[in-house]
Amino acid sequence: MIRVFVQTVPIAVGAEFDLHDAGGHGASASFIGRVRSDDGLTELFLEHHPTMTEAELASLAHAAVDRWKLGALTLIHRVGAMAPGETIVLVLASSRHRAEALAACEFLIDRLKTDVMLWKRETFADGRVAWVEEREGDRARAERWD
Repeated sequence: MIRVFVQTVPIAVGAEFDLHDAGGHGASASFIGRVRSDDGLTELFLEHHPTMTEAELASLAHAAVDRWKLGALTLIHRVGAMAPGETIVLVLASSRHRAEALAACEFLIDRLKTDVMLWKRETFADGRVAWVEEREGDRARAERWD
């Protein structure tokens, strides 16, 4: 079962874990990405292209299922305005054994940073507004999966 969502509403992490684990898989790995509060950040806004963002996330999810023997995969990415501490992304990967679930989870996080059309704008308490640039290491982490 593959579940992929792009949403503006908060991610109900506990409920998603319950839905995902209903299959009784041997191993589940997870990643929860949250908005940091570095340097007085007050808001992170994620802009996206609705059709392309969801299609790119679905493509990555299918690539992970094809590459590893996954029994279930949940990939939820939030867009819009978020405050520090709020969940941006949730990845849940389940398989019979931990290695596949862990690898799939790491693959998805590494690749969505470079393969999915999302633009991040940060707003700070002092009034600064800045668009987040891709970090040097993001491309290298993504390319190691090729």
